[in-house]
Formats: sequence, structure tokens, C-alpha cells
Amino acid sequence: MDEQKRVEVAEPRFEHGHFLLIAGFRGRFTQDTAKDIPALWEKFLPHLGKIQGQKNEVTYGVCSNFDDKGGFDYIAGVEISKLDDLDQKVYQWVEVLPRQYAVFEHKGPLDQLPQTLQYIYKTWLPTSHYVELNAPELERYSADFNPRLHTGKLEICVPVDSKT
Repeated sequence: MDEQKRVEVAEPRFEHGHFLLIAGFRGRFTQDTAKDIPALWEKFLPHLGKIQGQKNEVTYGVCSNFDDKGGFDYIAGVEISKLDDLDQKVYQWVEVLPRQYAVFEHKGPLDQLPQTLQYIYKTWLPTSHYVELNAPELERYSADFNPRLHTGKLEICVPVDSKT
């Protein structure tokens, strides 16, 4: 019998995010096809540092436009300063409005990210004093993030509001 890998997830910190414009490559996924997201990143990474208006080296995975069948849009991208100069024939973009986030740090290899997400949505959220908002969820990768060397930081930012 295969031993289930356990992931250690610390309690979240809470932060009020600011307005973000994220530009990059978009794909439509479901829970079954989410395993194809790394291929979207592989396609996007050669564009890092070449996107008009790119603000820094922090990268984002943005999940949005969720449907009732488990589908969602995912953008692998970076923060940009404005849309005016963006080549919209090459890049797609999404606006992320300011709101409160529960921020979880993922520790460990990327192949354990599904376990971290499962903990957040199936264990922490139902027993917390918060509800998830129908708003973009962010994966924030530090500028020094390297999935092969397990360096840098990956944070999952879940939009939340207090239960009433």
C-alpha cells in the first residue's frame, strides 16, 4: 500500500492585498486537467523579464472564473504596471482587486501542492471563522523560487471574509 505523503502547513497569516494587474499565459483547467498547469509555466518562463511593464521577478499563478463543474482559468504571469503597453496578442491579463487573504506558505516540492490545497480547502477553511470569496486565488512565487532546488517561497493566497 502506498504511504500518503503528509504536508506540514502552518496556520495562515492574513493580509489585505492591493490591486494587481497580472499578465501572462492563460489556460482553462478542471481538477482532472490541473496536472497540465506545469506545461503552461514551461511555456511562460522564457518570457520572464520581457513582458512590457513587468514590475519585478515575483511570479503569480492566478485561478479565476470558477464554474459549477470545477472548471477555472489559470494565468501563469507577473505583475505589470499598466495595460497600455502590453502586447495583448501574446499575453492575457487579469485584474485582482484589493481584499483580505488567508496566506499559507507551501513547504516542500511542487508535486505536494495538491496536498497543501486539500488541507486548505477541506480541513482549514471548513473549521475556520472564514468563508472563501468568489474571487481570484493567488499562488505567489518569490523572485528566487526554484522548484528543482526547493529554494524560495510559494504562498497560496485565498480570498476570505469573516463568517457572519
